[in-house]
Amino acid sequence: MTHPHPAQGPLTGLRVLDLATLFAGPLCATMLGDFGAEVIKVEHPRRPDPSRGHGPAKDGIGLWWKHLGRNKKNLTLDLSSPGGRDVLLRLAAESDVVIENFRPGTLEKWRLGWDELIAANPRLVLARVTGFGQFGPYARRPGFGTLAEAMSGFAAITGEPDGPPTLPPFGLADSVAALATSYAVMAALRGRDATGRGQVVDMAIIEPMLAVLGPQATWYDQLGYVQPRTGNRSTNNAPRNTYRTSDGTWVAVSTSAQSIAERVMRLVGRPEFIDEEWFASGVGRAGHADELDAAVGEWIADRTRDEVVAAFERAEAAIAPVHDIRDVLRDPQYRALGSITELPDPELGTVAMQNVLFRLSETPGAVRWAGRPHGADTDELLGALGLSRADIAALREAGAV
Repeated sequence: MTHPHPAQGPLTGLRVLDLATLFAGPLCATMLGDFGAEVIKVEHPRRPDPSRGHGPAKDGIGLWWKHLGRNKKNLTLDLSSPGGRDVLLRLAAESDVVIENFRPGTLEKWRLGWDELIAANPRLVLARVTGFGQFGPYARRPGFGTLAEAMSGFAAITGEPDGPPTLPPFGLADSVAALATSYAVMAALRGRDATGRGQVVDMAIIEPMLAVLGPQATWYDQLGYVQPRTGNRSTNNAPRNTYRTSDGTWVAVSTSAQSIAERVMRLVGRPEFIDEEWFASGVGRAGHADELDAAVGEWIADRTRDEVVAAFERAEAAIAPVHDIRDVLRDPQYRALGSITELPDPELGTVAMQNVLFRLSETPGAVRWAGRPHGADTDELLGALGLSRADIAALREAGAV
């Protein structure tokens, strides 16, 4: 099938081979594809990407794949077979980036390691996304985002003070790693502009999660301080929590800035707190969170969500309703930004999903199509490499595609 949607965005002209599965590597490739890169998703002929069967499905069609597989062409190759290896090297010779997440040593076992890839294309960038990196005592362990959420320190600080460490109900570590890998790939490509040579990106999923947790290592190094679990509260400011409204919904309040904290106290009728010595700093307010939460919570509990949000807006204080996905789809700010896009799909009719991650004024990205069926573009892509119909049939007969 020839795609009717032309590539657009600043990455138009780049070709990315996505060999990865679940979820950090493929999501990185999705982000690159959103901004114009030609992404070729390579899946095993008999074992499709597990995300095709992950989560809810409609009429047997996996919906997670529709999001993760968007803007990608789909090719099947058995990389462990001679025919599949040869095709992959031919593709690599015409590509800019390869993304993989096999256990260290797997590509080398198939004679598709860095030495073979760079021989085929000295300008290639190889992004290797694994749980623990390419070396070290844990390198060959199976690695998933959940393990990164645990090992990074995230779970240890998440949850109520008297409760267990808490894991997120979505792929947080994988998503953060995907963002980091996209950044790493762009840095490597910029380096290629300067040197003319490709390079390897070694992305350990445990590291981006560690990076986004703030100065914990510095705190411990300098003060011996270990951040505790505090639930919705912060050790750095107060009031900061979620509060229930009179109509049974929830809102979130943040007072990271001193001026906002003062506005909130005036709004809820407790301006006397502002004159307290401890109120002058976020840490001081955090030490009196019980009092501040009670004042804010009681005021909010007497009003509906709409009344509360309107009052906070008039006071120029920071607040947000606690949305579920139904609220997100109705929210006028998300609508104004175009954060959700709808596109035609031959399997589902019309499908909605999150739009591209950010807006560029001159070279915007776009979601051009949703995830396509397993191997949908195999013949087209192999033909573009110069393989005849007989060549493709022979590869298919051998199980290589």
